[in-house]
Amino acid sequence: MKKQDLIHDPIPELIKKIAIPSSTGLMFNTFYNVVDTYFAGQQLGTAALSGLTVAFPIYFIVSAIARGLGNGETALSSISLGQKDKEKSHSYLLNSLLLCLIFGPLLAFCTPFVKPLLSMSGATGKSLQAGYDYLFVIFYSAIFFCLNAVLNGYLVSQGDTTSYRNFLILGFFLNVILDPLFIIGFGPIPGMGVAGVAISTGLIQAIGSLYLAHRVLKSPEFDWEMFKKSSLHVQEIKDLLQQGIPATLNTATTALGVFVINFFIIKMAPGPNTIAAYGVAMRVEQLALVPTMGLNSVAISVSGQSYGAKNIARVEEVRNKTITYGCVFIVIGGMIIYPFTSFLIGLFTEDVAVIQAGTQYLHIELFAFPTYIILSLLLSVLQGVKKPAIAVYISIYRQIIMPFIVFTLLGKLLGITGVYIGIVLVNWSAVLIAALYSKVIFTKLRKSEMLGQ
Repeated sequence: MKKQDLIHDPIPELIKKIAIPSSTGLMFNTFYNVVDTYFAGQQLGTAALSGLTVAFPIYFIVSAIARGLGNGETALSSISLGQKDKEKSHSYLLNSLLLCLIFGPLLAFCTPFVKPLLSMSGATGKSLQAGYDYLFVIFYSAIFFCLNAVLNGYLVSQGDTTSYRNFLILGFFLNVILDPLFIIGFGPIPGMGVAGVAISTGLIQAIGSLYLAHRVLKSPEFDWEMFKKSSLHVQEIKDLLQQGIPATLNTATTALGVFVINFFIIKMAPGPNTIAAYGVAMRVEQLALVPTMGLNSVAISVSGQSYGAKNIARVEEVRNKTITYGCVFIVIGGMIIYPFTSFLIGLFTEDVAVIQAGTQYLHIELFAFPTYIILSLLLSVLQGVKKPAIAVYISIYRQIIMPFIVFTLLGKLLGITGVYIGIVLVNWSAVLIAALYSKVIFTKLRKSEMLGQ
């Protein structure tokens, strides 16, 4: 495995070496989700699609905790490597893994709360049962999600996004085989419906944990003897939680945001069609965002190592160049997708009402596409300089407070269209807040650098 020099290599070169493998992996991860949606829609019908859609924000609870642990590991190991402190980077890795062993089983014990949460979103009947069947398995697989996030976080801190890319590509092809196998059944394996989708995911995540552990052992910065000398360290656990909790809450509030959107969609357009359309449209939206998502790996790892090396100018260069690259790609992606939205949604369902509702959503949502990239990159860079907390406040503003105000007002005026327009307006206002905060933080960092602090 070739070692990347995240402190000295040119930023465009690192974007190519780090972001492209990461984006490729995320593209296959999106295809993975598309496969789930496709088989659920084609084999199980609109109720299954609706169930997966209402389950999505609760699934984010698992994703939120895993992402928080992974981001905390990436940021702190990056900073340690920038400071040339390999011993501390190994200690952070060990303590991150110990946190996985706590949070993974804890999530498995939370399954009794799943049905009440689905009911709160408005899910009923077959949609509610489908959502529960899926989430029950996912929660029991949570430990593998956490392990994969932490192991990948350590690799990303070194600039290695190729390992996770390889796992995601393998996972996609395995999912193409395992999804229909467990959904429909074959030979002695019974058809398990929506639960089969989750079983496929759990098995693939377990395989990923073994593969990523192997890649960590082979990574250039890893030293087995140094790792064995590491031990539980309360301060480092606190550091990891201090970095990870904001990322977790950020993702969790994103889940709440989807929950809120689901609530308003069901309220404004009762029945399974519109909520199923939103679920399908989100898959198409993810496809458009994929080429830019790998930039987050560049933003957090390069900014973290540069911050550890006390090079604030380079951190700002990372922020500016990743945002520029991201906006160019997402605008091009949106222009390509716009004329084909109905066709793309039609790949998942033959229901005309679902296709029409999903097309309406995407035609408005295209104007919000750049906001996801800008926000994500700004917050990744801020985490790289140990300023992660703002992500929580922005998420609460963007996902909970403002949607209830804006969706209610615009919903009364324009119905379901008002909800979609509200998403665009709220997101752009959040970008403005994040940009202003970033400006203030970097002004302080430059002053501290000049004073030699």
